[in-house]
Amino acid sequence: MNTEKKIATRQSYGEALLELGKKNKNIVVLDADLSTATKTNMFAKKFPERFFDIGIAEQDMIGTAAGFATCGKIPYASTFAVFAAGRAYDQVRNSVAYPNLNVKICATHAGITVGEDGATHQMIEDISLMRAIPNMMVISPSDDTQTKWVIEEISKMDGPVYVRLSRYATPVIYDKNEKFEIGKALQIGKGTDATIFATGDTVAEAIKAKELLEKKGKFVRVIDIHTIKPIDKEMIIKCAKETEVLLSVEDHNIIGGLGSAIAEVLTEEYPKKLIRLGINDSFGKSGKAEELMQYFGIDAKSIADKF
Repeated sequence: MNTEKKIATRQSYGEALLELGKKNKNIVVLDADLSTATKTNMFAKKFPERFFDIGIAEQDMIGTAAGFATCGKIPYASTFAVFAAGRAYDQVRNSVAYPNLNVKICATHAGITVGEDGATHQMIEDISLMRAIPNMMVISPSDDTQTKWVIEEISKMDGPVYVRLSRYATPVIYDKNEKFEIGKALQIGKGTDATIFATGDTVAEAIKAKELLEKKGKFVRVIDIHTIKPIDKEMIIKCAKETEVLLSVEDHNIIGGLGSAIAEVLTEEYPKKLIRLGINDSFGKSGKAEELMQYFGIDAKSIADKF
């Protein structure tokens, strides 16, 4: 993990869209008056005829994206997660998922790591909302490399996808030769004392916690669950069988998020206790991302302290 090189996955998204636009003329990008923040402005500058700023009308944006999909285009609809999954939920459900249309909803500024924008803009329910919708795939990439792979990979797939992206700059975990697969989690380390399941911007924190624990003689493995739906059941069961302690960590409400998804698998396939770290059924607060991760107990030290 390159701790010196930090890139926000929203930046990676913008760069990936630009490259994808050069390769595929069917790619169209929609935004809701936030293109500078979501980084879709890179695509807009290069391909203005394929970029559509719908304005502060997120519900219209999702409906318009659905229309593009019926015409054979591949729309990437972008705004903050609180608006994409929250304000436009009805349109996502009924205009995109119900007819199973090929719309890619790429939501930036997810979780408490939005920081100073505060509780109103810290979307900590989106994983729960999106994974409950039939036909909807949910992906939460952890770094620059993985995000760029995800954005191109989903363009090759037919059907709705929700991609969860962060404002917070996180370390680059993977090199450009890393192999990823939709629905397949990645194991980092071979520790048998415990497993830390993580997703998105908490993967880097989990890796740091792993390193802290190794100094204390405790050897854990980190599982990067980038695809939350469909989730990698085989990996979860494997870790439950091979490690004594299971812990999940997420920048999301512990209700309905990554931890809940893992617990559902364990309950049905291999019953075992799971410790869930995340936002414990409360709203966020205004503050710097690093301070909030510490406050809500999802930073590296807080994770390590659970063992």
